[in-house]
Amino acid sequence: MPQIQTANQPVTQITIVEAEPDKQAEALSLMTERARFMARQPGFVSISLHRSLDGRRIVNYIQWSSREQLEAAHKAPQFRKEWDRFDRMTDDIDPHLYEVCEILDGKR
Repeated sequence: MPQIQTANQPVTQITIVEAEPDKQAEALSLMTERARFMARQPGFVSISLHRSLDGRRIVNYIQWSSREQLEAAHKAPQFRKEWDRFDRMTDDIDPHLYEVCEILDGKR
């Protein structure tokens, strides 16, 4: 479960993937497979995958205990093995690290 909080934050990476309209489902399937691998790595907190309704984008919201553990998981050969196939399905991959600045919810 994602932990969205301003204090004691996990490391959060949000990646926006631009997919060919007819390749979104295939790219999402591969990302889901890779997410299952990541879920078994040290420091894993959560991964949430979102697909746009226009069929063009996938947003990957990743949380990890530390930046070093996230980087190590990204460098794992098993994670990288399908990289060429993934590149053929996507136009652009844009990952960045973020921190939570403000939280508003429906509680009054």
